[in-house]
Amino acid sequence: MLFSIICRDIENGFELRKQTRPAHLAFLAEQSVRFAGPILSDDESTPIGSIIVIECGDLAQARAIADADPYHQAGLFCHVDVHPFKQVIPEENS
Repeated sequence: MLFSIICRDIENGFELRKQTRPAHLAFLAEQSVRFAGPILSDDESTPIGSIIVIECGDLAQARAIADADPYHQAGLFCHVDVHPFKQVIPEENS
């Protein structure tokens, strides 16, 4: 199953994001990530959150992965949503 993890950064979290990025990327490299990247400010100059689409067994596992993310552990995120996700475009080969 696929799950979306949508995270919003705390205000002025850029330095914390920079410091924690290597651990965050290493952590995600160990997961079944379909795609991931930062949400950018309207002027595209600053990350203000993250979107991750991950494949795992169930919602509880997806939430546990979100909770274990080094960004989350460091306090970068003020809000995290985890939901089942259905890929429609491009159509997934089943």
